[in-house]
Amino acid sequence: MKFVDEAQISVAAGNGGSGSASFRREKYIQYGGPDGGDGGRGGSVYLEGDSGLNTLVDFRHLRKYKAQNGQGGSGRNMTGKSGEDIVIRVPLGTVVTEAESGEHMGDVTEHAQQLLVARGGKGGLGNVHFKSSTNRSPRQTVPATPGEQRELKLELKVLADIGLLGFPNAGKSTLISTVSAARPKVADYPFTTLYPNLGVVRIDVERSFVIADIPGLIEGAAEGTGLGIQFLKHLQRTRLLLHLVDLAPLALDVSPVDQVRQLETEMQKFDPGLMEKPRWLVFSKADLLPPGEAEKRAHEVVGELNWDGPWMLISSVTRTGTDELMQRVSQELELLADEEATAAAVMPESAVFPEEPFEP
Repeated sequence: MKFVDEAQISVAAGNGGSGSASFRREKYIQYGGPDGGDGGRGGSVYLEGDSGLNTLVDFRHLRKYKAQNGQGGSGRNMTGKSGEDIVIRVPLGTVVTEAESGEHMGDVTEHAQQLLVARGGKGGLGNVHFKSSTNRSPRQTVPATPGEQRELKLELKVLADIGLLGFPNAGKSTLISTVSAARPKVADYPFTTLYPNLGVVRIDVERSFVIADIPGLIEGAAEGTGLGIQFLKHLQRTRLLLHLVDLAPLALDVSPVDQVRQLETEMQKFDPGLMEKPRWLVFSKADLLPPGEAEKRAHEVVGELNWDGPWMLISSVTRTGTDELMQRVSQELELLADEEATAAAVMPESAVFPEEPFEP
């Protein structure tokens, strides 16, 4: 299935039903009085998270959604039937924005989570609400309100704990196919990966995490060169980045040091927040170099970059270092989870519920 991570749809909630201006008319009852009922509420439009979906491809063909209108009220104080709501299923990680104003409406990040995107109109009031001792035959009603209509931009940002980034042919797809059940396309030419791949890494029965492989980035990705700008956003939701560096690149004019510096520049241009995420260097394809040469070259790159963060040397083909890498990643995720829980526990209550200014 073709991966689609952006779509634009039109949603229209149902209009409310009209209130009724009716009067009770029965034999032998001379003054029946008003008995016009209220109109029904219009149906609303909701987006609902579905963990079984992974793309927005369904919205390439079906782009307009209209909820049911409410029925009008009638005599004998009968209220019109409310319109049925529409629930549109979307993949987890969908960001919803109003296309015209750019207003952020919300994120759908959990299964069965619902997000209201267009509210149904209110039903009108019947004339029964206006009867009084001085107005015994009211003919006025309150009109119904129309349902909301919006153009929505849907943007999918994959939900993963770990994000793999690197130049084309850095070994990202090979790594994810080695450590998980994912089977992305692997070949010896650049840009083999054309869309993100997700894989679940299982450390043991109780520990697992999701890893995402995005298409290779090149210089100028933040300006739209290659596929980078289209998929850089998928790194924004990850908790830890593994920066794969090819120790034996096919393009000799792009050294391992240049690979790291160029991608750091693109990340900074696209979103400075990406540079604040925990990031490890992972030197790949160690099996392509003579014994000892790979580790020596890795040390040289680390020294030239003045890298003070974690780094590892692996070979996905021979599985050298891959199990150890996943174990360390799992431990790091647990530490990050503990830090997030501690930060949430010590957050002052005023940060969640800010105090209102005192007015004498």
